[in-house]
Amino acid sequence: MPIRIANADLRIFNMHLRMPFKYGITTLRALPHLFMKLDLAIDGTTKSGLSADHLPPKWFTKNPNTQARDDIADMIEVIRAAVTHAQQAGDCANLHELWYKTYTAQKSWAATKNFPPLLWNFGVSLVERAIIEAFNKHLNIPFPQCLRENRFRLDLGQIYREQVSADQFFGPEFSKPPRNWRRTDSDQMLRAFFQQPLTKIIARHTVGLADPLTSADIPANEKLNDGLPQSLEDCIKAYGLTHFKIKLSGDVNHDLARLRALAKLVTTHAPRHFAYTLDGNENFKQIEPFQQLWKTLQAEKDLSLFLSKCLFVEQPLHRDVALSDETQKAHQSWPDHPPMIIDESDAEFSSLPRALECGYQGTSHKNCKGIIKGIANACLLRQKPGQILSGEDLSNVGPVALLQDLAVCASLGIPHVERNGHHYFRGLSMFPPDIQSRILRHHPDLYTQHKENFPTVKIQTGTMSTTSTIAAPLGLNFDPDLSPFTPLDQWTFDSLGLD
Repeated sequence: MPIRIANADLRIFNMHLRMPFKYGITTLRALPHLFMKLDLAIDGTTKSGLSADHLPPKWFTKNPNTQARDDIADMIEVIRAAVTHAQQAGDCANLHELWYKTYTAQKSWAATKNFPPLLWNFGVSLVERAIIEAFNKHLNIPFPQCLRENRFRLDLGQIYREQVSADQFFGPEFSKPPRNWRRTDSDQMLRAFFQQPLTKIIARHTVGLADPLTSADIPANEKLNDGLPQSLEDCIKAYGLTHFKIKLSGDVNHDLARLRALAKLVTTHAPRHFAYTLDGNENFKQIEPFQQLWKTLQAEKDLSLFLSKCLFVEQPLHRDVALSDETQKAHQSWPDHPPMIIDESDAEFSSLPRALECGYQGTSHKNCKGIIKGIANACLLRQKPGQILSGEDLSNVGPVALLQDLAVCASLGIPHVERNGHHYFRGLSMFPPDIQSRILRHHPDLYTQHKENFPTVKIQTGTMSTTSTIAAPLGLNFDPDLSPFTPLDQWTFDSLGLD
């Protein structure tokens, strides 16, 4: 089944948040949202596939010395390069070969540009998503089935062979070293691990560093009155939230005070079975300040119940030190540390095995880090009990990115996923009417018509339905018209209207 990229169309849609989202070292108010459409020639026929994502400054690099203009320009450069490398791959025997040729060409190119892996692979991830959707359309099979049956012809052995330390993490069922794998060993693993996708996923609600906790915290001139809840208290009531993701600032005193306030609010208003995660956002350059924060929390008797509900801590250490020998030693000398996972440090296929060596319990999945990477990581983590594959977010919204992400998370069996796009954006009110009406028609389990006549994500008792997304080629059950959006060649940063 020879396949190749026949054509590419890249477009930008400027989006403004309904309220600022402060994460890490930046506060997001507006950003470009990129759509990619690729035509995939397969056995003499052509199918188009879509992907989409925000271009968020300061996530892929977290460099305080660059401006948003520079960060976005770099993202666009790696996206264009990935499309070029996919086109130059020519005729390939299967989807895995097309992806792998694109990935390796992008990696070699990025080395000459000094782009870090998390950034350059973002371009590959967008290509990957679009070709997966097009391929699944050709087969007329939804993503979970293609994954389970390995219709993509994934060669996980080829991936694991790049991970020198991966061998030690394979359990007895798959004890053969990956360097000796055949593709049928990948088939066996995918069948064993991905039998049935989830039909519901718990929405883990982000509590940003600047988010108001109660209505009383919102100054009169900042009240939105746009039909959606604004404070955390109102979000809990509106959506029946049970799971949360709390951002940390890295300032021990500030974080302690905020966690005290959050503990009081959440234990008062959320159901008794609530749970949460902490996101360190790479704010700690050494483990000792985070250890101090954690031990201070443990010493607070009033926080004992709240602290017991913490599922894990996400990436407290900066990526420059998170996987160092010093961090490995620090984890070994702190045996009762909370479960920790990497996120921004999960930059290459070798990152997760190294993280496990260092004492972390797992990693996150985001489509922006790669679907195939997420599959490989999920298989590695399922070898031993107690390891964690979480689902995290980049403020994803529909009509494409959110649905594709949900389909993958449901297929990988991730029970709760950080969701925040529905909080920082006013549903899909910014998109053309045709897209709004079609998403309501094709995904009525996931979207509902707001009383002010725009689609918004349907979250009930803290959960979202994935029924329609897992029945689609890759999340989306229709082809949105991209013509209203600006061709990438015509887009300028100044059109965002930022200072």
